[in-house]
Amino acid sequence: MKNKIGKRLVKSFLIVILITISIIDIFLLFAFSFYFYNNISKELISRMEVSLEIYKRDYSDKTIEDLIYEDSDIFLSNTNAEVQILDNNGDLLLDSIGKLSSIPIEPSDMFAAENGEIKTWRGEDAQTGEAIMSVTGAIKNNEGEKIGYLRFISSIEEANKAILKTGISLLIFMLFVALVTAMVSLLISKSIVKPILELTEVAKTMLSGNYEEKAKVYEDDEIGELAKTLNAMSDEILNKDRIKNDFISSISHELRTPLTSIKGWAVVLKDANEDEKDLVEDGLNIIENEADRLAKMVEELLDFSRYISGRITLDKDLFDISQTCVDVSKQMKPRAKLNNIEFITEFPEEAVLIYADENRIKQLLINLLDNAIKFTSDKGWVKFQMSKEDGYVHMMISDNGMGMTKEEISHVKEKFYKGKHSKSHSGIGLSISDEITKLHNGNLEIFSEENIGTTVKVTLPIEIPKEVGDKID
Repeated sequence: MKNKIGKRLVKSFLIVILITISIIDIFLLFAFSFYFYNNISKELISRMEVSLEIYKRDYSDKTIEDLIYEDSDIFLSNTNAEVQILDNNGDLLLDSIGKLSSIPIEPSDMFAAENGEIKTWRGEDAQTGEAIMSVTGAIKNNEGEKIGYLRFISSIEEANKAILKTGISLLIFMLFVALVTAMVSLLISKSIVKPILELTEVAKTMLSGNYEEKAKVYEDDEIGELAKTLNAMSDEILNKDRIKNDFISSISHELRTPLTSIKGWAVVLKDANEDEKDLVEDGLNIIENEADRLAKMVEELLDFSRYISGRITLDKDLFDISQTCVDVSKQMKPRAKLNNIEFITEFPEEAVLIYADENRIKQLLINLLDNAIKFTSDKGWVKFQMSKEDGYVHMMISDNGMGMTKEEISHVKEKFYKGKHSKSHSGIGLSISDEITKLHNGNLEIFSEENIGTTVKVTLPIEIPKEVGDKID
């Protein structure tokens, strides 16, 4: 089971090599056969042409009978093949080895000779069963009349044996190459399968929860890239796991603080006297504020859960985003004033209509302004700007607070990421803001320098559907 890929590789190599060698062997076998048979054919045709030329030049005035009984040597002396002389009907009149047959000879070379052609024929001797090749030529007298046929016959048994030996040699060679190929392909497959098996074991180890395990990178190839990817995935999981644990620890602390406060004041109020009105009022105010803070954190967690599971839906409608920015700034100004922070706004006077989810846009802006105020020190400033340009709405929230390092900027929008500063809380506010922006096909950019300040720029497209635009008109 473990070496399944190795077996497939060996089998594939063998099949490819065997098919290739088989094609080459068949081609070579046909080439050898053609070479042997073609040489014999050429020799027979050449001897036939010489014999017929001699007859035409010196003996064309003689009849077929004269040739048989007086001058048959003119045909016998020009070849080592078996020589036959036949009449016009194909009946055998003379055979150099004394073979006689009453059955007319009818191979294809006879039909070719009847048409004035000289062609070879390959087959078996009707009497002996021996493999032979024959050639037949028409004998014509000096008046151009056909008086019979001259036939040369040569055995091709030796040629067939040579071809058979060649075929056996090629088969042995093919088996030898197949053996060598199997051994080489086995070594190659092992070199390929070994890192794959190691990667599988590493993946199984990671599956069991041990993400510290790392895969070896043997070569800079596809398997090496897979190993690097697996290692990168392991590092990312470890990083996400660390961030998640930090988040759980942080959120547990964040939830515990208001709960402790609520419980503590509940105990104080329980033991309070009826005349301690101021104490009761302070306690109830603190309990209310802490309950609101707790509710806000729970709501953030619920929102975050909906975003990452893809269950969030937008309730889009047409609204004036300029007015929305004014409303949000009014809501956040008291908070800035309480922290002794100058709150600056710059909005266009004219209405800027946009088709979006107004409540989600408000949530986005409140998150960003809350962060800006939270991380800006006493007597600092926060600026909230909005503008319209080329079919887009640009909203910028800037501050002269503590800023962030380049490393923090690269992670600040990640889920569960919590900054190093003590004022950092759950680490999901910016993640939610980024998700809201993406759901509106917009873009959220963060520019920051440590101890100088931060600017967050949100760009949203003004996408008003045609049917909504027609209603306005």
